[in-house]
Amino acid sequence: MNARDPLQPIEPDEAGALGAFVARAWDERIVPALKDYIAVPAKSPMFDPDWVAHGHLERVVRDAASWVESRPVAGLVVEVVRLPGRTPVIVFEVPATRAGSGDTVLLYGHLDKQPEFAGWRRDLGPWTPKLDDGLLYGRGGADDGYAVYAAVSAIEALDAQGLGRPRCVGLIETSEESGSPDLPAYLDVLRERLGRVGLVVCLDSGAGNYDQLWLTTSLRGMVSGVLKVEVLAEGVHSGDASGVVPSSFRILRQLLDRLEDSRTGTLLPGSFHCEIPAARVEQARAAAAVLGTEVYQRFPWACGADGGPVLPTTTDPAQALLNRTWRPTLSVTGAEGLPALGDSGNVLRPYTAFKLSLRLPPLVDGREAATTLKALLEDNAPYNAKVTFEPDGRAGQYGATGWNAPDLAPWLESALDAASRAHWGAPLGYIGQGGTIPLMNMLQRGFPRAQMMVCGVLGPKSNAHGPNEFLHVPYAKRLTAAVAQVIAACP
Repeated sequence: MNARDPLQPIEPDEAGALGAFVARAWDERIVPALKDYIAVPAKSPMFDPDWVAHGHLERVVRDAASWVESRPVAGLVVEVVRLPGRTPVIVFEVPATRAGSGDTVLLYGHLDKQPEFAGWRRDLGPWTPKLDDGLLYGRGGADDGYAVYAAVSAIEALDAQGLGRPRCVGLIETSEESGSPDLPAYLDVLRERLGRVGLVVCLDSGAGNYDQLWLTTSLRGMVSGVLKVEVLAEGVHSGDASGVVPSSFRILRQLLDRLEDSRTGTLLPGSFHCEIPAARVEQARAAAAVLGTEVYQRFPWACGADGGPVLPTTTDPAQALLNRTWRPTLSVTGAEGLPALGDSGNVLRPYTAFKLSLRLPPLVDGREAATTLKALLEDNAPYNAKVTFEPDGRAGQYGATGWNAPDLAPWLESALDAASRAHWGAPLGYIGQGGTIPLMNMLQRGFPRAQMMVCGVLGPKSNAHGPNEFLHVPYAKRLTAAVAQVIAACP
């Protein structure tokens, strides 16, 4: 075993060799594998209830497991673990190559995907991979099918350069986009196998820009579900009924007014807010100083009333970062009961349903928020209309709690900054993310002493979940090398 001191800094030539190795791995092995992966519509169970029959998740799991198994890493063991009635997970293990390394590095990713969405560029599509000027387009490549391939390549790069490392275990799930409902059961079953986890590397997050390594410091929680208002058993002529039968859409607007100030977007219930830690405010200000107006200009704004772009809720970059990471927000992400414009006759519709997505600050309990939201929307319905709010979730697991990162150990802070400088020539950046990764809260509870490296390739315009999602391959190469460098520094 290599006896190299993990606290000894990686030399520039060693960092260069890691970078060169992973760059070749991406060009020769990872990008071709990801093209095959993108072509499979492996939607998460929430979006594909017949996932077992369709076999798409099985396909990507089998392909990824076979790819991992093919890599020449000494002692590598790969297994697809299956629990009855649950989506499968891939587990891979490699023994330590450095004496005295007692802790395990746990590397996480997922292979399930969001649905197609509309609005893709004419030459692109969700299941049609295309590499264009360093950007790999298609659903799921960046969010985050690349993770398993990058994790194994980082380990392979260290071994190829003779750089010692701790034991590493990979955990790749297939229910993350549904809120990771199956993951707790697997964590229980695999706890002994995972061992004493000292570092969690989660490759399912974002980046403020493509010019440096970004560490995710927080993730929002979420409650999503369907709000439905019913007023009639069937549609009736609007000339006959309007003014007598209350509009289901108007009632739905009143219900949303209980939740949100429609003028400002501020969420009204105090229980959906929390005090923002002072350290996170300072980090947001520091990130804003680096990113500037790119914080809001990076979005694909429509042309506004005066010919200029639609305006953001704030032009203060620091406040914009805090809005998208530490303040609750409401989005309507789908609707039902509304016919297409070309099919809409003069009919007062029997019902209106909205899909709601309520993002919660990291310190607000997701399950409590789900209960509060259901009562807020359903109680005392206007006109005694039939109002239901059904939160998303499986087996009663409604609402996802966010995550606030633990304090960084000095060795990890130093290693992350060194990796950023080695592979980007710029210092480490700290940023909160507006998305939700339920796994992080689960792992924080399960492994309270573990350090957390949460990062990813979802930078400006990468557009996960929306049209034209892409993976920034040059950034992914550097990130893979940075992961390798940090693993080498793990005590």
